[in-house]
Amino acid sequence: MNAQALLTQLYDTPETDILEQITALKAELGDQVLILGHHYQREEVFAFADVTGDSLKLSQQAAETDAPNIIFCGVHFMAETADILTADHQTVLLPDLAAGCSMADMADDEQVVRCWNELSQLINPDECVTPVTYINSTAALKSFCGEHGGIVCTSGNAQKTLEWSWSNREKILFFPDQHLGENTAVAMGVPDSDMIVWDPFQPMGGNSPEAIEKAKLILWKGFCSVHQLFKPEHAETMRRNHKGIEILAHPECSREVCETADFIGSTEMIIKHVSEAESGQSFAIATELNLVNRLRIEFPDKPIWFLSPMVCMCSTMFRTDPQHLCAALTSIRDGQISNQIKVPHEQKRWAKLALERMLNIA
Repeated sequence: MNAQALLTQLYDTPETDILEQITALKAELGDQVLILGHHYQREEVFAFADVTGDSLKLSQQAAETDAPNIIFCGVHFMAETADILTADHQTVLLPDLAAGCSMADMADDEQVVRCWNELSQLINPDECVTPVTYINSTAALKSFCGEHGGIVCTSGNAQKTLEWSWSNREKILFFPDQHLGENTAVAMGVPDSDMIVWDPFQPMGGNSPEAIEKAKLILWKGFCSVHQLFKPEHAETMRRNHKGIEILAHPECSREVCETADFIGSTEMIIKHVSEAESGQSFAIATELNLVNRLRIEFPDKPIWFLSPMVCMCSTMFRTDPQHLCAALTSIRDGQISNQIKVPHEQKRWAKLALERMLNIA
């Protein structure tokens, strides 16, 4: 049975039966498969993960195992990172190939190369610009950074990577997330006059030659569609309605939201902050809904709210459902692996170098 026919059959099967099939397949395959579950996954998929965490942590832990088959319950760029870091004998699968990332899609290799070429009309970017890509980006952009003396960063180590980058060259081109770069720079005391935003759909990013030559930090005009929905007034409402509440924000939120927050941190840092807080402390959290709901269940003694009055769920993360996970496990069992993620060798080589630079300083 081909993959599409199997999925059609699974969607006609009661979900309770699907969950039983997943449990049986996991037991049958044993150490032949490792399931990675990102924090933003829906609960019924997250429950089957052997390892949970953020994207880099999951890829690193996959690389430390001998499991020949890695199922990454996340999105496309995460599975690419896992393929970059794991050994040649390990196969990485993405249950649903349509599980992408709107932020990662906001900067592609053609746009970044065009930006680099436009910068070269004014300066020599290979001598004075360090390209820095957020890990939420394609393998092609990680490869670009590796080849051009650049580096990858996460939301947890962005400051260290910016410090490293400025120690090597006078300017940074930071993509694809404007907010992470800006929030990190502001926390480091970088003045607004040293930062510009590069719009890939405008000549020279919409900037004057003078602004480009002066800038220390060139921020790509990109964002996370989930974190973009949080607003400063949401924090104001929470504080007005809940005395003593702490506002926690992911640095992918806008600068205006982060400026209202009591704590800014990566997904792992937010989890740690909540877990270490005293019983009774209340929180309003500006990050993806599945994670916030999971924290609410895990810490019933700490009142937890979702910061936005609107549902801010990552729709592409939500694409990975029990049916797709069951289909991925079935394909491994039957020796007809589908949805394999395989980064081209040359691209993998440069991307791994950019990742290793980050790991060496982090």
